Amino acid sequence: MDRRQFAVASSALLLGSHVFSQSPSSDLRVAVIGHTGRGDYGHGLDTVWQRLPGTSIVAVADASAVGLKKELVKLGLPEASGYDDYRRMLSKVSPDLVAVCPRHADQHRDMILAAVRSGAKGVYVEKPFVRTPGEADEILAACDEHGTKVAIAHRNRYHPVMKVIVDLIKEGRIGRILEIRGRGKGDRRGGGEDLWVLGSHVLNMIAMIAGKPGSCSAVSMQDGRPATKQDLREGAEGLGLLAGNELHARYRFENGMIAYFDSIANDETRNEGFGLQIIGSEGQIFIRADRDPLAYLVPGNPFQPQQSPSRWLPITSGGVDVDEPNPELIQRVQHHDVAAEDLISAIGEDRQPLCSAAEATQTIEMICAVFHSHVRGGMEVRFPLMDREHPFLKW
Repeated sequence: MDRRQFAVASSALLLGSHVFSQSPSSDLRVAVIGHTGRGDYGHGLDTVWQRLPGTSIVAVADASAVGLKKELVKLGLPEASGYDDYRRMLSKVSPDLVAVCPRHADQHRDMILAAVRSGAKGVYVEKPFVRTPGEADEILAACDEHGTKVAIAHRNRYHPVMKVIVDLIKEGRIGRILEIRGRGKGDRRGGGEDLWVLGSHVLNMIAMIAGKPGSCSAVSMQDGRPATKQDLREGAEGLGLLAGNELHARYRFENGMIAYFDSIANDETRNEGFGLQIIGSEGQIFIRADRDPLAYLVPGNPFQPQQSPSRWLPITSGGVDVDEPNPELIQRVQHHDVAAEDLISAIGEDRQPLCSAAEATQTIEMICAVFHSHVRGGMEVRFPLMDREHPFLKW
């Protein structure tokens, strides 16, 4: 989605409205797919529909009998609404909307494709979207064939402050953009897992600011040395093969912007680095993912000594250094309400969701490019990636 489309969609989100060509007396029927013990129900992707007017959860699927029983109680559904197989549920229920909730990415492709082919008009899926660009290509093709809209739960992408940041950059508030620096949480997952699970949020926001990536060069390290085939292991949360507990990536975007992503296991930052830093000649903007306030402006040349400490000025939906005028909206962003409403609006308006399958595919490419570059000795790889499969399969 380009910046003009982002502005249009953001305006709709601020108004909290959605449009759908449905009878006023009938709710949109929602089916929930979870998997207890294998990613569960994500970060509230199952319950968001209970808060939205015009939506009704009609069924839930979970391969775990114990988990299914608990989820039915949680959602207040009768036993007959529960299924141990999501394909059978989709066939029986034919829902309007499907929530693909498990955090484990190895299940997403099959679940999303099943939802699309069942006739669902919209699908909301937990991040990371899928494991490879090839899996994403299959979903994009199916969506084109069936007319389904897919949105991905990168919550910060829906935050109204992101538009304020774009406007500040456009107005030259921090001067010339010199570089963008992103980090994961730098906890025990540092390296590849951090890039997938948390870096996906960061890279998604970087691309929203910098545009389309042109190339990537990167290195993955294991205990201070370049990772080798012998370091390959099966990643957690269904991520596939991973290697290394530290990585450093450099992206060059088509508009000339440069961005970096770094992750080091147990980096002692106490998760404070999670997010990104936009460094300009006359100031910096810090985006602190999943925090409130989301972002801060630090004015002044970042390379010039200051006589007094620089203030971190909060950026809210109302502007710089002002109180948040709509705290309820921020809460609704954090709990997926805004993203779910945008998906419904996108269906009714026949546009792509703010964080669409195409945009999420780009994020997956940016992740996989890191590993493709590493196995090629840090060589620059270009976008779109020619090799659409898992980077470590041919190593």
